[in-house]
Amino acid sequence: MSRFILGVTGASGAIYAARTLWHLQRLGHSVSLIFTEMGKSVAEFEGQIEKFKSANCVLDVHNLFADCASGSSDFSGMAVVPCSMGTLGKMANGIADNLLVRAADVCLKERRPLVVVPREMPFNLIHLQNMEKLSLAGASIVAASPSFYRKPTTIEELVDSVVAKILSQLHLPNEIVSDWEKVR
Repeated sequence: MSRFILGVTGASGAIYAARTLWHLQRLGHSVSLIFTEMGKSVAEFEGQIEKFKSANCVLDVHNLFADCASGSSDFSGMAVVPCSMGTLGKMANGIADNLLVRAADVCLKERRPLVVVPREMPFNLIHLQNMEKLSLAGASIVAASPSFYRKPTTIEELVDSVVAKILSQLHLPNEIVSDWEKVR
């Protein structure tokens, strides 16, 4: 069983984080959750907050003494789902002023998978440059852009097309959506 960090920021789309948590745990992994203050507020507003109660632990975003703030910790990777442009900008520029951004920084410096899922749009030039910086530093940028060619019939199936990409970038097997060959 691997341990993953799931960061949730204040961008709309808490369902993406809730489904990521659910699938990681379904696959037998431990998940430590870090909410920004707005991330928690948005999850409550969007009716998703109850789905986060299954997290193995919830870390205080202000606790820079948490183990995941150190490269000596044993977590396998991190996903920031959804990722606001403010948090993305901090990560891209090394401003580790809270635990979520510091844990992302640890992933980059230790060459662990870091998956950033921007949900806001449209992107301005600063957003795109920050995404480029993160990509060049080793992060995977997975836009919350669901696919439709598998003909989803529920919102969860639609969301899971993005979650499958998140898990793939965390180097986990795709057990969520059918292979392309099975779709055609």
